[in-house]
Amino acid sequence: MTDYRALFDLPADTAYFNAAQVGPLPIRAAEAGQAAFRDKLRPWRHTTTQLFFDLPESVRGEAARLFNASANDIALVPAASYGLATAARNLDLKPGDEIVILDGQFPSNVYTWRALAQQTGAVIKTAKRTEHETWTQALLAMLSPRTRLVACGALHWIDGGWIDLEAVSQAAKAQGAALVLDLTQSLGVMAFDVKAVDPDFAVAAAYKWLLSPYATGYLYVAPRHQGGVPLEQNWINRSDAEDFTRLTDYRDTYDAGARRFDMGERANHQLLPAALESLKLINGLGVAEIARQCAATSARIKDGVRPLGLHADIPDQAAHYLSLSLPDTAPADIAARLREHDIHASQRGPRLRISGHIYNTEQDVDRLVQALKAILG
Repeated sequence: MTDYRALFDLPADTAYFNAAQVGPLPIRAAEAGQAAFRDKLRPWRHTTTQLFFDLPESVRGEAARLFNASANDIALVPAASYGLATAARNLDLKPGDEIVILDGQFPSNVYTWRALAQQTGAVIKTAKRTEHETWTQALLAMLSPRTRLVACGALHWIDGGWIDLEAVSQAAKAQGAALVLDLTQSLGVMAFDVKAVDPDFAVAAAYKWLLSPYATGYLYVAPRHQGGVPLEQNWINRSDAEDFTRLTDYRDTYDAGARRFDMGERANHQLLPAALESLKLINGLGVAEIARQCAATSARIKDGVRPLGLHADIPDQAAHYLSLSLPDTAPADIAARLREHDIHASQRGPRLRISGHIYNTEQDVDRLVQALKAILG
């Protein structure tokens, strides 16, 4: 494990293992956000081009690197649900078509498809896995000639089970189905390549693993969908919007690529500077290094808790996303008891979800193990 703690404002006696819920801002990102709020006191200090165009384009370019995509393929969105709704608006389904999702999928990635099914007459099919089955196997088993949409992530948000997206994409395409991905729990900490997976749409909220402010996120739109219909009709996603003297020369044409799908007020002057610094940090370290660090953290945790009866027994568990089975004697409020030790994780049913990031140290892991030992007796 490499010590990246100094990049964050985490007290030495705090062990934070809950990036899957909310990721802390790096210090430089927080400083950039604070500076942006100070700039709002005197907004004349920046030009219109800097505020409304240069800033979002810088963010777009950094985000594109995480998808291995072009900046033209990325839209700036405020939430995963916004990106999923954009995908739903641009997919053509008819009565009897099947939409395949995972059992227990995150609600935003379910409600969107329920609404689409109700509107179109399509049918929701839910992939459920058995104890020793992987999510990939369960998902592939659900596909049929009637499948027209597969919606999932790179892992299951509850148990961390990894999904082979290349295999799923190939199988979906063989049935003529679209693939829509919610990468909120994986982008930036697991390698992802749109060229290999070729999804139709892929979205990630940035406030978790991308260590960014709430209400920031990124939507990849495959070139084949970039002529589609955006959720909003705002002024800034139209062609030649940079020319403020001609804004009332109303245009039916949009800006290039996926920019037509940008949310209104995409140039969020206070949030984007912080998001940009976080993206620069992630890209500077590289996803491979971040994944290595998270895997090392998880390995040390698994070794430490195994004698306590906690096991990472989910097939194909993602390295950065531990879902530990708890012994029957474990207290129902184990996450709350860990908080009493200033150790922060999540409980999901009979499992303890531990999601560390680059800021975790060997000392954090040792404190977690010792606290669990005391709690479990």
